[in-house]
This record gives sequence, C-alpha cells and structure tokens, in this order.
Amino acid sequence: MAKLKDIDSKAASKGSGINTLWQFVKFIVVSLGAFIIQTVLPIIIQLFMSDAFINQKYEFFVFASAGGEGNGLGFFIASTASNIIAQIVSFFINRDKTFNSNANVAVTLPIYIVFTILLICFSAWFAPFLQGKLVGVGVVESLATFISNAVCGAIQFFLYFPVDKILFRKKKEDAPKVEK
Repeated sequence: MAKLKDIDSKAASKGSGINTLWQFVKFIVVSLGAFIIQTVLPIIIQLFMSDAFINQKYEFFVFASAGGEGNGLGFFIASTASNIIAQIVSFFINRDKTFNSNANVAVTLPIYIVFTILLICFSAWFAPFLQGKLVGVGVVESLATFISNAVCGAIQFFLYFPVDKILFRKKKEDAPKVEK
C-alpha cells in the first residue's frame, strides 16, 4: 500500500487533472472488482434457491417478469442483492483508496445508498425494457440480454464516478493555530 500512496502523492503533485485521471484509473479497477462480485454472487445465491423460485413470475411496482428461463423472482432478487453488495464494497474501497477521503461515512453512506437504489431501480426497469425492444426488432434474446445489461452497467459506471468524486472530497485540514 505504500507504493499506492507514493503514486497518489506524485499524481496529486502534478495537478488536479492528472490526479483526477489517476483516480479514474483506480475507479476502473475497483469497478472491475465490483463487476466480478455482481456477476458471480447471483450464481452463488441461486444455488440456495429452488428452480421454481428462480423462475417464478412476479410483478412489483415497475418490475415484472413472465418468469421462466432463469429470469424470474429468484433471479431478480439474486441480481439486485449482488448489485447492492457490490456497490457497498465499492463505496468503502473508493472512499479509502481511490479518493483517499476522510468524508464522514454517516453522511455519505446514506446518500450513496439512496443513489444506488435509484440506479438499481432504473436498471431493473430499463434492462428488460431495452431487452424487449431489441428482441422486438429481431436481436437474439441472449444478445439482447447482454446488450441491455451492458448499457445499464455503463450508465451506472459513468454516473458513479462524478457522484463519488463529489461525495468523497477530502476535508480541508484545520489550519495551524497561530499563537499571539
């Protein structure tokens, strides 16, 4: 970790543009880790579910699935839970390592959670919507699923960086007190 701190210091000394670019590189690495969690965890979670539950039809708020083919309630729950877990892990790693922030967790975590829930709700609505539109114009279902999930992932990725950059600003150090 000392090597990372050295690189952080060198990037910071080069100016805010280079420092932001270095933060973006670290953000990409953390996002890839979150992607692995988000991709593998639903598979593990579904090992503890019955096929009937995984394929169960559901309709809740703007979320709906006809079920079947592994795309039912169990899949929705496993995918949503893994997304939330991946984003919470990302929160702490990005706060500490990407932005070297000492921002108050009691303030920033609730904001981050609300933002994450809104993005997950958007993605849970938009991915099936986009998938349906793509299938409707003749795209194969598996490719349509991949494209719709990739688009939602890209939207999340590009929205999280500026939000994290704002949330995880460094607090200004207290100025030394001058004795009179």
